[in-house]
Amino acid sequence: MSADDARRWIEAARDPAISSALDAFYDALRLEIEALAPVCVASGKCCHFEAYEHRLFVTGLEAATTAVRLESRPALSALDEPGCPFQVGRLCSVHTIRPFGCRVYYCDPKARDWMEDASERYLRAIRALHEAHDLTYHYGEWRSMLRIVLGVLDDPTSSS
Repeated sequence: MSADDARRWIEAARDPAISSALDAFYDALRLEIEALAPVCVASGKCCHFEAYEHRLFVTGLEAATTAVRLESRPALSALDEPGCPFQVGRLCSVHTIRPFGCRVYYCDPKARDWMEDASERYLRAIRALHEAHDLTYHYGEWRSMLRIVLGVLDDPTSSS
């Protein structure tokens, strides 16, 4: 993955047609979640990756979409901290623009099978969106992907 890939993801995230397509996936997922009604107790555990031994992975397009929609960007140093840089207390400060992995993850044990199935289906659709627009598909750890995209947003001529 390169700065050129990140620039293309950013450009795509700003394209209304591509952005709308990604939002349509998120909306379809929202409807599934509403129908299944998994329990979320807003514990914030899902955002403490290391403490709860899981990682959040996102696609390049999702990282770019979240980054371009931010009202204010976190300092890159915040990405070195454990957990998600957007967690405030037990809540998500970017809830409406969070990536797919955040939307599909629930601590509710009854949701496990559904989460796996939904993850596979929606990631295939997001990958197809990358391919349809000739975007490099990269699926990487959330903070690492943000670091690359935010770095390019901060310095569009960057080569790293």
